[in-house]
Amino acid sequence: MTPPPAHAGSPLRPPLRVARAESVSLLPRGANLAYEPKFDGHRMLIFRVDGESVLQARSGRIVTAAFPDLAEAAGPLPEGTVLDGEVVVWSEGRTDFAAVQRRATAAPGRAPSLARRLPASYAAFDLLAEGGEDLRGFTYEQRRRRLVALLAPLGPPLQAVPMTTDPDEAAEWYRSLPAIGVEGLVIKRIDQTYQTRHSGARAWRKLRHTAVRDAAVVGFTGPAERPHALVVTVPDDDAPVVSGPLAPALRPQAAAALPPLLPVPDEEPRAMAVGRGEIGYRPVEPGLMAEVEQRTTRHGATTVVRLRLPQDLDGD
Repeated sequence: MTPPPAHAGSPLRPPLRVARAESVSLLPRGANLAYEPKFDGHRMLIFRVDGESVLQARSGRIVTAAFPDLAEAAGPLPEGTVLDGEVVVWSEGRTDFAAVQRRATAAPGRAPSLARRLPASYAAFDLLAEGGEDLRGFTYEQRRRRLVALLAPLGPPLQAVPMTTDPDEAAEWYRSLPAIGVEGLVIKRIDQTYQTRHSGARAWRKLRHTAVRDAAVVGFTGPAERPHALVVTVPDDDAPVVSGPLAPALRPQAAAALPPLLPVPDEEPRAMAVGRGEIGYRPVEPGLMAEVEQRTTRHGATTVVRLRLPQDLDGD
């Protein structure tokens, strides 16, 4: 297939919208599909622009200061390059989402020391631009070929995610890779261009092992002695989400397990958008994890299933 002409104009700059995936319950099969493992981390774009590395979370927030190791690793990329992928932290042979969350929320002064103790890796799954050339109108197959060629000489911590077009191999990945913290598969058509939310499409498909996911607790609503709901972030997204009301049995557990409050000017709770309004919440230091179930409804719903207390984590 002949590549389309490169987009004219300035190089791509943050913030950029990212392509999204629609959840499915069965593994799609077909001759025109590519399968990638879905790593348990935070979605991130890496830009090389004006001689610097700029890192953007899925929400559009610039997180360069939190990941100085990845910003340095991206230095050899050609000017005008944009990568799409997942930042992960490996611990004892598997991905550690709690460690990713600690990295993502680190103050600039603590980020270098955390980078040394919890080095990040970047699992790149798409190439949106190279050398100032906008590739979003190219097919996945074309973008993938250029992504592999670009990153192969660099090596870790910037790496292209594995990919297969064999559905049987993908099924084996789906069965075996949870042992290293891979939460499922992302399925893409090899002839498809890069499509973002702006177009109203979710062209990719995502097959998870379960509807229950690990989430990092970043705050709570209600009184500290009996929280009403938890505010969490989930893999692939740094934007906080407020849960539904906690079950009565979980409220005293949450009160006892919540980390210390983060300092907030004038002791005012932070605000986050919920539907068409806002809700205030108290932010806490990173460390507490929860298992949550997310259901797709008109507005979405997140339910805390249980807290992952320190004794639970020690047995993983």
